[in-house]
Amino acid sequence: MDSQNLQPVPPFHDKNEETPAIGGGLPVIEYWAEHTLSPEGAKLWETLLHKSACLSCSWGTGGQKGGFTNETGEKLQRCMKSVEAISAEIKPAVPAEVFQQRSVQALQQLTSLEADRLGRLSFPMILRAGTSHYERISWQEVYEIAEKAFRKSPDRVASYSSGRSSNEAAFLLQLMMRSLGSNNLADCSDLCHAPSTFALKQMFGTNTSVVSLESLKQSDCVVLAGANSAYNHPRLMNELIKLRDRGGKVIVINPMMEIGLVKFGSPAFPVKSLIPGSDISSLYLQPIPGSDVALFVGIQKSLIDRGLIKTEFLTAHTEGWEAVVEEARSTSWDTITSTCGVSQPEIEAAATIIGNAKGVVFGWAMGITQHENGVDNVFSLCNTALITGNIGREGAGVMPVRGHSNVQGFGSMGVTTQTLKKGLQDALERLLGHPLSEVKGYDTRDLIEAADQDKVDTLICLGGNLYGANPDSTQAKRSLSKIDTIIYLATKPNIGHFHGLAKQTTIVLPVRNRFENPYKTTTESGNNFVRLSDEGETHLKDADLIAEVEFLTELAHRIHGEYPVDWRKLRDPKFVRKLISETVPGYEKLGTIDETKEEFTIAGRILTEPKFSTPSGKASLVTTPLPTLTLPDAQSFNKSNPKGIVVAIMTGRSYSQHNTVVYKIDDKYRGMPHRNCILMNRSDAEIADLSEHQRVTVQGDAGKLEQVEVIYGAVRPGAAVMFYPEVNVIFKANVETRSGTPSFKRVPALVHA
Repeated sequence: MDSQNLQPVPPFHDKNEETPAIGGGLPVIEYWAEHTLSPEGAKLWETLLHKSACLSCSWGTGGQKGGFTNETGEKLQRCMKSVEAISAEIKPAVPAEVFQQRSVQALQQLTSLEADRLGRLSFPMILRAGTSHYERISWQEVYEIAEKAFRKSPDRVASYSSGRSSNEAAFLLQLMMRSLGSNNLADCSDLCHAPSTFALKQMFGTNTSVVSLESLKQSDCVVLAGANSAYNHPRLMNELIKLRDRGGKVIVINPMMEIGLVKFGSPAFPVKSLIPGSDISSLYLQPIPGSDVALFVGIQKSLIDRGLIKTEFLTAHTEGWEAVVEEARSTSWDTITSTCGVSQPEIEAAATIIGNAKGVVFGWAMGITQHENGVDNVFSLCNTALITGNIGREGAGVMPVRGHSNVQGFGSMGVTTQTLKKGLQDALERLLGHPLSEVKGYDTRDLIEAADQDKVDTLICLGGNLYGANPDSTQAKRSLSKIDTIIYLATKPNIGHFHGLAKQTTIVLPVRNRFENPYKTTTESGNNFVRLSDEGETHLKDADLIAEVEFLTELAHRIHGEYPVDWRKLRDPKFVRKLISETVPGYEKLGTIDETKEEFTIAGRILTEPKFSTPSGKASLVTTPLPTLTLPDAQSFNKSNPKGIVVAIMTGRSYSQHNTVVYKIDDKYRGMPHRNCILMNRSDAEIADLSEHQRVTVQGDAGKLEQVEVIYGAVRPGAAVMFYPEVNVIFKANVETRSGTPSFKRVPALVHA
């Protein structure tokens, strides 16, 4: 297969009859119409037009440019996911009688969708040891309990956070924890893009994307690996449509065919795209889950064989490249193709496109990172960018496609267990008046394991769903039940508030969301752009809400007094921004953003020339061993009845889902009618003598799910798809040891009647 004989539809494309012909399209408009013309429509439009950053993914819009506008000033940039998120946030308050009448045991029967649909949290509540119901609690008692809980040994106090909150709240959280002497700053990014952060830092001296939106617009090729942007980052689809319109090519790498990555109808282009759909993939490759290193080594081998690598660039601007080139050259095609399941002609077609393109942007998401070799996957992808000279210039580079809207901002603010950048560490140590603790903090998986060993007394969760986001739900529940005090800050109830219960005291605090805060806040996009969100008001009447910054500053004051800062003064986030500007490298402009309203791209992150923040000033290539990918036999799951078929399950989100929050039970784009389904290749099902719509048992190494409906889909043989977080109950956390990220995208499981 050469580059002129492309493969826009992958080999394993047999979808079921419920799957539509294109992604996006008229259903998006129908959803908008349904919600914006409903009784909530007026509030929905008010929020859409509010000058605040999008609540959804890191590709969101908003800020001072307006609700429908991106960082380059383009209009019509809202997507359905942002409407879903806003619609959930403007629901009425959960009636007090819900918690009075329903025991925790009853609340545990709720699904993620049902928990979210209860409405908004509107008063602080507590579950005390030995009681069966949440009850209302005063703020005075909240602070008394919290202060006492945080006066524990620093190694026994921990936090967990998500990207829902602001930069200001993130900075305060880490400063409060580090002032205690604790580095236990677990974050949701530990479960997703931590391998990206680890690899990018080693290779380039950065933790983030090196590509701006402006730079992406100058590329003529995008490689999108392990990402389903049609579902999870719909605004990115507009850029892929425009790239194809200007003659560029898109290489999609994904073990299953996502219809929206083949053809997508965007409302941003109502005439040419919405109904007919726009072509997205030029070449669609379906590797075996977890085999991406082999695929990228194959692309490198083909580039080397045809003299398409940039030796002058490598010699001048990189180190370690010779070993990477030799590794690719010496690896046999048989080894490469048998490991990844992609044919040599397909790999050579990809290499031809990449090698002949003027500028290639390599983007990836959790299909690359959530593997036991996730760091190597990122290394191999970045090696491919470097040997073709596709980094350090406009229109080219590497771009992790992150999930939650401010998950990257949390890392910038120092919410991480990894080694801090020297500039940030030096500034924090000057502020604290002593060196930071050298004890490695608990990342998310370490936190669960430590709690399971009775090593954690106090946990504060700033957003997120720690229970629901972890593998092995049984272990997660048991671990959290061994912590004395857990404090959750949230806008809405989730299943973690009902299953992730502490041994003594569980507190749930209702906080204001991004467009309700009585002051301005900031967030950071996945492409390093800082947005300023205006003040707002809540629609909830007589609600006893608190702003996260207000709670954190008051708690920190009670714990620390006025060390190392006047915490109560920082209740006004304007002063937090001033402190951030003096502390976080690249954020200097934040100190005057209240006066200038100038949103900005963080200094030093977008690479338009090949100068890297490594000790040598050069990018480092890293050799990547090919994985050995095998599946256990059926007997290892079920000795008494070893029938059925073992597959590698990729856990995933449905079309109407944001992280662990589910908005609809079905996924029409995959033809899956509800959450308890397994999407399989027809040939795998037939080997196991299973038929479509048959109910089966899916057995993992930690548990099983029963009455699971078999759905045929366009996934390569040997792989299958089930929905997260429900499927988490069946598998243990097999982690990538350098980053701590679990292997969510290759879960061996037995499927049997």
